[in-house]
Amino acid sequence: MTFFDVLDILGTVAFAISGALSAMNRRFDLFGIFIIAFVTAIGGGTIRDILIGNTPVSWMQNITTMYLISGITIFSIIFRNKLDYLKGSLFLFDTIGLGIFTITGVETGINAGLEPIVSIALGATTGCFGGVIRDILCNEIPVIFRKEIYATASIAGGICFMVLYSLDLDQNITYISTALLIIIIRLLVVKYRVSLPLFTIADRNTIE
Repeated sequence: MTFFDVLDILGTVAFAISGALSAMNRRFDLFGIFIIAFVTAIGGGTIRDILIGNTPVSWMQNITTMYLISGITIFSIIFRNKLDYLKGSLFLFDTIGLGIFTITGVETGINAGLEPIVSIALGATTGCFGGVIRDILCNEIPVIFRKEIYATASIAGGICFMVLYSLDLDQNITYISTALLIIIIRLLVVKYRVSLPLFTIADRNTIE
């Protein structure tokens, strides 16, 4: 098992917990909790694989992924109160998943021979779209469409990965540095309430 495989597992675990917690916070039933956990964990990777023509998608070729998500979901249900004691646990696991899956997406793009900017976009897609699907199914505006910096952190991490990769640094250093950058950006912007500017169309009545 390579370090890349370990990262993929960690990202899956983090997003599965994130999805399960999100569903439980909205009082979904058992079936709903499993569905949200699954789509959060595999959503971004599924879109990534479809975009590059890697079908059947990765989780269909590796049944262990389904067992892993099922086990993590059961773990999250059993220890939901313990996890709830962790301040911002949903945010924490979501951020970890974002950082790790951005890396797997960018590297997948590189291995597929895509241009750097496309690989970065693929990394952002892999990192963000599991959460997008989760939020839509939970009847929320996806976090990447709100003022909170989310996709921007993923893109910054993707750029960092490409720079370090071009310098031919040790692979593990590239992985860890990229993940830490994304996690740190997310922690800082939330702590200090940094956000992108919002633009709205003025009310016609107000203009008149």
